Amino acid sequence: MSGPVALVGAGEFLAPMAEFDRVLLRATGRPRPRVVILPTASAPDGESTFLTWGEMGTEHFAALGAEVEPVLVRDVAGGHDAAALQAVGEADLVYLSGGHPQHLARVLMESPLGAALAMANARGAVIAGCSAGAMAVVGLTMDFRVVPKLRIPLPFPIRWRAGLGLVAGVAVLPHYDAWPEPFSASVALQSPRGSVVLGIDEDTAAFGRNGTWQVNGRGRVTVWRGRHRERFRNGDAFRL
Repeated sequence: MSGPVALVGAGEFLAPMAEFDRVLLRATGRPRPRVVILPTASAPDGESTFLTWGEMGTEHFAALGAEVEPVLVRDVAGGHDAAALQAVGEADLVYLSGGHPQHLARVLMESPLGAALAMANARGAVIAGCSAGAMAVVGLTMDFRVVPKLRIPLPFPIRWRAGLGLVAGVAVLPHYDAWPEPFSASVALQSPRGSVVLGIDEDTAAFGRNGTWQVNGRGRVTVWRGRHRERFRNGDAFRL
Protein backbone atom coordinates (compact mmCIF):
# COMPACT_ATOMS: atom_id res chain seq x y z
CA MET A 1 0.00 0.00 0.00
CA SER A 2 1.30 3.46 -0.84
CA GLY A 3 2.49 5.56 2.06
CA PRO A 4 0.88 8.77 3.28
CA VAL A 5 1.57 12.22 1.83
CA ALA A 6 1.78 15.39 3.93
CA LEU A 7 1.22 18.80 2.35
CA VAL A 8 2.32 21.64 4.63
CA GLY A 9 1.47 25.30 4.09
CA ALA A 10 4.58 26.71 5.81
CA GLY A 11 6.58 26.32 9.03
CA GLU A 12 8.88 23.40 8.33
CA PHE A 13 11.35 22.51 11.09
CA LEU A 14 9.88 25.10 13.49
CA ALA A 15 8.30 24.58 16.91
CA PRO A 16 4.63 25.05 15.84
CA MET A 17 4.89 22.00 13.55
CA ALA A 18 6.79 19.73 15.95
CA GLU A 19 3.69 17.87 17.15
CA PHE A 20 2.61 17.19 13.58
CA ASP A 21 6.12 16.02 12.71
CA ARG A 22 5.82 13.49 15.51
CA VAL A 23 2.66 12.29 13.74
CA LEU A 24 4.72 11.85 10.57
CA LEU A 25 7.35 9.83 12.41
CA ARG A 26 4.71 7.59 14.04
CA ALA A 27 3.14 7.02 10.61
CA THR A 28 6.33 5.27 9.48
CA GLY A 29 5.69 2.49 11.99
CA ARG A 30 9.36 2.42 13.03
CA PRO A 31 10.82 3.14 16.48
CA ARG A 32 13.68 5.20 15.02
CA PRO A 33 12.68 6.22 11.49
CA ARG A 34 15.20 7.03 8.77
CA VAL A 35 14.46 10.58 7.59
CA VAL A 36 15.84 12.26 4.48
CA ILE A 37 15.77 16.05 4.22
CA LEU A 38 15.67 17.45 0.66
CA PRO A 39 16.30 21.24 0.66
CA THR A 40 16.46 21.30 -3.17
CA ALA A 41 13.82 24.01 -3.60
CA SER A 42 16.02 26.54 -1.79
CA ALA A 43 19.11 26.04 -3.99
CA PRO A 44 18.40 29.14 -6.15
CA ASP A 45 18.63 31.27 -2.98
CA GLY A 46 22.33 30.54 -2.57
CA GLU A 47 24.56 27.99 -0.91
CA SER A 48 24.26 29.41 2.60
CA THR A 49 20.45 29.31 2.54
CA PHE A 50 20.46 25.85 0.98
CA LEU A 51 22.77 24.41 3.62
CA THR A 52 20.86 26.14 6.42
CA TRP A 53 17.61 24.40 5.45
CA GLY A 54 19.40 21.06 5.42
CA GLU A 55 20.88 21.72 8.86
CA MET A 56 17.56 22.92 10.28
CA GLY A 57 15.76 19.80 9.10
CA THR A 58 18.49 17.52 10.44
CA GLU A 59 18.51 19.14 13.88
CA HIS A 60 14.71 19.26 14.08
CA PHE A 61 14.03 15.62 13.30
CA ALA A 62 17.05 14.35 15.25
CA ALA A 63 15.60 16.12 18.31
CA LEU A 64 12.38 14.18 17.70
CA GLY A 65 14.25 10.87 17.80
CA ALA A 66 14.84 10.12 14.12
CA GLU A 67 17.94 9.05 12.25
CA VAL A 68 18.35 11.95 9.80
CA GLU A 69 20.34 12.48 6.61
CA PRO A 70 20.32 15.71 4.57
CA VAL A 71 20.48 14.85 0.86
CA LEU A 72 22.00 17.89 -0.82
CA VAL A 73 20.59 17.75 -4.33
CA ARG A 74 20.95 21.23 -5.81
CA ASP A 75 19.99 20.72 -9.45
CA VAL A 76 19.07 18.22 -12.17
CA ALA A 77 22.62 16.88 -12.33
CA GLY A 78 22.52 16.23 -8.58
CA GLY A 79 19.26 14.36 -9.06
CA HIS A 80 21.26 11.65 -10.85
CA ASP A 81 23.60 11.07 -7.90
CA ALA A 82 23.58 7.40 -6.93
CA ALA A 83 24.11 8.05 -3.22
CA ALA A 84 21.20 10.51 -3.13
CA LEU A 85 18.91 8.06 -4.88
CA GLN A 86 19.93 5.27 -2.50
CA ALA A 87 19.24 7.45 0.53
CA VAL A 88 15.75 8.27 -0.75
CA GLY A 89 15.15 4.62 -1.56
CA GLU A 90 15.97 3.57 2.00
CA ALA A 91 14.12 6.37 3.81
CA ASP A 92 11.01 5.94 5.92
CA LEU A 93 10.19 9.65 5.61
CA VAL A 94 11.35 12.12 2.96
CA TYR A 95 10.79 15.81 3.72
CA LEU A 96 11.02 18.39 0.91
CA SER A 97 11.38 21.91 2.31
CA GLY A 98 10.37 25.23 0.76
CA GLY A 99 11.83 27.65 -1.74
CA HIS A 100 11.23 27.77 -5.48
CA PRO A 101 8.54 25.32 -6.68
CA GLN A 102 9.44 25.46 -10.35
CA HIS A 103 13.10 24.70 -9.65
CA LEU A 104 12.15 21.75 -7.47
CA ALA A 105 9.59 20.44 -9.97
CA ARG A 106 12.18 20.63 -12.75
CA VAL A 107 14.71 18.63 -10.72
CA LEU A 108 12.11 15.99 -9.85
CA MET A 109 10.75 15.69 -13.38
CA GLU A 110 14.08 15.80 -15.26
CA SER A 111 16.15 13.47 -13.08
CA PRO A 112 15.71 10.04 -11.47
CA LEU A 113 15.07 11.73 -8.13
CA GLY A 114 11.36 12.12 -8.84
CA ALA A 115 10.98 8.45 -9.72
CA ALA A 116 12.90 7.51 -6.56
CA LEU A 117 10.46 9.55 -4.46
CA ALA A 118 7.46 7.97 -6.18
CA MET A 119 8.89 4.48 -5.67
CA ALA A 120 9.61 5.20 -2.00
CA ASN A 121 6.03 6.35 -1.49
CA ALA A 122 4.69 3.31 -3.38
CA ARG A 123 6.51 0.96 -0.99
CA GLY A 124 5.07 2.80 2.03
CA ALA A 125 7.41 5.68 2.86
CA VAL A 126 5.90 8.96 4.04
CA ILE A 127 6.52 11.89 1.69
CA ALA A 128 6.14 15.38 3.17
CA GLY A 129 6.39 18.64 1.24
CA CYS A 130 6.26 22.12 2.72
CA SER A 131 5.39 25.23 0.67
CA ALA A 132 7.33 24.73 -2.59
CA GLY A 133 7.80 21.09 -1.60
CA ALA A 134 4.04 20.62 -1.35
CA MET A 135 3.47 22.39 -4.67
CA ALA A 136 5.95 20.18 -6.52
CA VAL A 137 4.89 16.71 -5.33
CA VAL A 138 1.21 16.94 -6.31
CA GLY A 139 -0.32 16.61 -9.75
CA LEU A 140 -0.23 20.26 -10.84
CA THR A 141 2.08 23.13 -10.06
CA MET A 142 1.81 26.74 -11.16
CA ASP A 143 4.19 29.21 -12.69
CA PHE A 144 3.38 32.84 -11.83
CA ARG A 145 4.48 35.80 -13.89
CA VAL A 146 6.39 38.21 -11.66
CA VAL A 147 6.63 42.00 -11.85
CA PRO A 148 10.44 42.35 -12.22
CA LYS A 149 10.96 45.57 -10.25
CA LEU A 150 8.55 44.76 -7.44
CA ARG A 151 9.13 40.99 -7.38
CA ILE A 152 5.45 40.30 -6.76
CA PRO A 153 3.43 37.58 -8.49
CA LEU A 154 0.60 38.39 -10.84
CA PRO A 155 -2.53 36.22 -10.59
CA PHE A 156 -3.06 36.21 -14.37
CA PRO A 157 -2.18 34.45 -16.52
CA ILE A 158 -0.90 31.34 -14.76
CA ARG A 159 0.88 28.54 -16.56
CA TRP A 160 -0.02 25.17 -15.08
CA ARG A 161 2.59 22.44 -15.30
CA ALA A 162 2.75 18.80 -14.30
CA GLY A 163 4.09 18.08 -10.83
CA LEU A 164 5.40 14.77 -9.52
CA GLY A 165 1.84 13.43 -9.26
CA LEU A 166 1.81 11.79 -5.84
CA VAL A 167 -1.65 13.34 -5.43
CA ALA A 168 -3.21 13.33 -8.90
CA GLY A 169 -5.35 16.21 -10.12
CA VAL A 170 -4.45 18.44 -7.15
CA ALA A 171 -2.62 21.76 -6.89
CA VAL A 172 -1.44 23.42 -3.66
CA LEU A 173 -1.56 27.09 -2.69
CA PRO A 174 0.70 27.32 0.40
CA HIS A 175 0.84 30.30 2.80
CA TYR A 176 -2.88 30.62 2.03
CA ASP A 177 -3.66 32.86 4.99
CA ALA A 178 -0.74 35.19 4.18
CA TRP A 179 -2.44 36.45 0.99
CA PRO A 180 -5.70 38.38 0.54
CA GLU A 181 -8.32 35.78 -0.32
CA PRO A 182 -9.43 37.57 -3.51
CA PHE A 183 -5.91 36.96 -4.84
CA SER A 184 -5.95 33.30 -3.81
CA ALA A 185 -9.45 32.82 -5.22
CA SER A 186 -8.39 34.29 -8.56
CA VAL A 187 -5.60 31.73 -8.71
CA ALA A 188 -7.81 28.80 -7.71
CA LEU A 189 -10.47 29.74 -10.27
CA GLN A 190 -7.90 29.54 -13.06
CA SER A 191 -7.03 25.92 -12.32
CA PRO A 192 -7.64 23.35 -15.07
CA ARG A 193 -11.14 21.91 -15.31
CA GLY A 194 -11.65 18.93 -13.01
CA SER A 195 -8.70 19.74 -10.76
CA VAL A 196 -8.81 20.49 -7.02
CA VAL A 197 -6.85 23.31 -5.37
CA LEU A 198 -5.85 23.04 -1.72
CA GLY A 199 -5.21 26.37 0.00
CA ILE A 200 -3.13 25.46 3.05
CA ASP A 201 -2.54 28.01 5.81
CA GLU A 202 0.82 28.51 7.47
CA ASP A 203 1.66 26.10 10.34
CA THR A 204 -1.00 23.77 8.92
CA ALA A 205 -0.91 20.48 7.04
CA ALA A 206 -3.15 18.17 5.08
CA PHE A 207 -2.16 14.54 5.72
CA GLY A 208 -3.67 11.77 3.64
CA ARG A 209 -3.61 8.46 1.89
CA ASN A 210 -5.93 6.77 -0.60
CA GLY A 211 -8.17 9.82 -0.94
CA THR A 212 -8.82 10.40 2.78
CA TRP A 213 -7.25 13.52 4.30
CA GLN A 214 -7.09 15.14 7.71
CA VAL A 215 -6.16 18.67 8.74
CA ASN A 216 -3.45 19.22 11.35
CA GLY A 217 -2.28 22.55 12.79
CA ARG A 218 -3.47 25.98 13.86
CA GLY A 219 -5.03 27.09 10.56
CA ARG A 220 -7.37 25.83 7.88
CA VAL A 221 -7.29 23.96 4.62
CA THR A 222 -9.48 25.54 1.93
CA VAL A 223 -10.59 23.13 -0.80
CA TRP A 224 -11.54 24.62 -4.16
CA ARG A 225 -13.42 22.45 -6.65
CA GLY A 226 -14.11 24.85 -9.48
CA ARG A 227 -16.14 27.66 -7.89
CA HIS A 228 -17.15 25.57 -4.89
CA ARG A 229 -15.17 26.31 -1.71
CA GLU A 230 -15.03 24.30 1.52
CA ARG A 231 -13.05 24.96 4.70
CA PHE A 232 -11.64 22.43 7.14
CA ARG A 233 -9.93 22.92 10.50
CA ASN A 234 -7.68 20.90 12.79
CA GLY A 235 -9.00 17.37 13.13
CA ASP A 236 -11.47 17.65 10.25
CA ALA A 237 -11.39 15.00 7.53
CA PHE A 238 -12.20 15.35 3.83
CA ARG A 239 -12.03 13.31 0.65
CA LEU A 240 -10.17 14.00 -2.58
